Amino acid sequence: MVQWHGDLHKRKPTGGRRRPHRKKRKYERGGEPVLTMIGERKLREKRAKGGGLKYALVSDIYANVLDPDKKIARKVKILRLLSNPASRDLERRGVITRGAVIETELGRAKVTSRPGQDGVVNAVLLRGE
Repeated sequence: MVQWHGDLHKRKPTGGRRRPHRKKRKYERGGEPVLTMIGERKLREKRAKGGGLKYALVSDIYANVLDPDKKIARKVKILRLLSNPASRDLERRGVITRGAVIETELGRAKVTSRPGQDGVVNAVLLRGE
């Protein structure tokens, strides 16, 4: 189902009515969020403005993890989701978002990319692990 991110129907800050002087525009269109899970790698393509493509990550079992001490990034397997400070509900459902803490083969890591919009899981290894 398409979501609209326009504000044609909203009221003014003073409380007065705003009457739409135009119709909805295609660029105001949005969509349902892509909730990235742990599983076999699946990407969803979406046409972007200008005819380009955007990739949304539906599921993946690998993450690019950066070790800040050694300055080396490695592709490692995601073992499980430890916490998701964005929402308790997302944590319960196992959804990976930016800021989520995942357990990898190298240790605990914090996700720095937006998998639902970037199409990849990038993370930074947490120190002291």
